[in-house]
Amino acid sequence: MKARSKRLMLVGGGVALLFAAVALVLSAFQQNLVFFHTPTEVSEGKAPTGKTFRIGGMVEDGSIAREADGITVRFAITDTAKVIPVTYKGTLPDLFKEGKGAVVQGKLEGGVFHATEVLAKHDENYMPPEAAHAVEQAQKAAQTLSQ
Repeated sequence: MKARSKRLMLVGGGVALLFAAVALVLSAFQQNLVFFHTPTEVSEGKAPTGKTFRIGGMVEDGSIAREADGITVRFAITDTAKVIPVTYKGTLPDLFKEGKGAVVQGKLEGGVFHATEVLAKHDENYMPPEAAHAVEQAQKAAQTLSQ
């Protein structure tokens, strides 16, 4: 074989390996991609069946109920138009409350969303406890100086 044909074969092999690597990365990315849907989209059948996805909305008032086992929680997520019942086994975040925003990840089975992860959303006024304490102390100090 000539040197030129060897180089062409090496370049061709390198390009083929590059395409294979890109295909593997894109395949892994597609498998780990989780879509977000509203309760209205889920009730209209726009959410995937048997696949993991996320639902976001507000925790419906009066819907949180704990099972006798102490770790299973039932609640409902709403976007004020539609309501989706949710079950979750595990510890809920501290910010999880009725009437507050939440995002749940899991699968829809038989009209009930079985969550594997619950994320509580805080409002734009949220402040970490340490920062809130520091602000409170600064306000007290400012008040004593002004008196």
